[in-house]
Amino acid sequence: MLAIIGGSGLAGLHGLVVNRRQTVSTPYGEPSSELVFGNLAGHDVLFLARHGTGHTIPPHQINYRANIWALNAQGVKSMVAIATVGGIRGDLAPGLISIPDQILDYTHGREATFFTQEDRGLRHIDFTMPYCGQMRTACLAAAEDAGVSVFDGGTYATTQGPRLETAAEIIRLERDGADMVGMTGMPEAVLARELDLSYAAIVVTANHAAGKASSRHGIAMEEMKKVMHKAMDKVQLILVKLAARDGD
Repeated sequence: MLAIIGGSGLAGLHGLVVNRRQTVSTPYGEPSSELVFGNLAGHDVLFLARHGTGHTIPPHQINYRANIWALNAQGVKSMVAIATVGGIRGDLAPGLISIPDQILDYTHGREATFFTQEDRGLRHIDFTMPYCGQMRTACLAAAEDAGVSVFDGGTYATTQGPRLETAAEIIRLERDGADMVGMTGMPEAVLARELDLSYAAIVVTANHAAGKASSRHGIAMEEMKKVMHKAMDKVQLILVKLAARDGD
């Protein structure tokens, strides 16, 4: 069964036939929302809204450990995360969908591991390639099946939020090798790796990053929302094909 973590612009799935909703608790507290078990185009999926059902939880206050633990506890092994980003690279224009392959982490103060002295002891995991190669391949193939053009690869810089970045910060991120910037990529990816889950991300460029192109003098927030919601229709087409591949 495929687990889908919905981010900004994807608080629910069109066409999802809901079988049941389940409120769960974990050793790490409450997840962001109830778990929604359903059927998407004939295939079982499990959906969780990362920011809560009403999109009320800011990125730095999301209980990432509870979210990943809750999904894993349902026997999920395949997981795709949906997110929105600002495009730093010039060719990552608003509306473009990407399947990133690398991460830079600029977050702080987030509970970022299951391996604590009180819990599971110390374990060092290999995080050279932060996203599962097989899951990325499945996402790319699903996009092709859906007839949706996507960008293969890219480095996702994760910042603390909830504010957007300054133009100077984007210049620094670009020097560091970032192609896009968002707020929820970490610690979600590393927590999935710690539980040996097959995890990848599908991200939508909602706007040029601060100081870039049309955002040179500021980010048009209303335009960003329009782009995001329009692109999410394409993301949902990809998810339908991904659920079919996972169910085969």
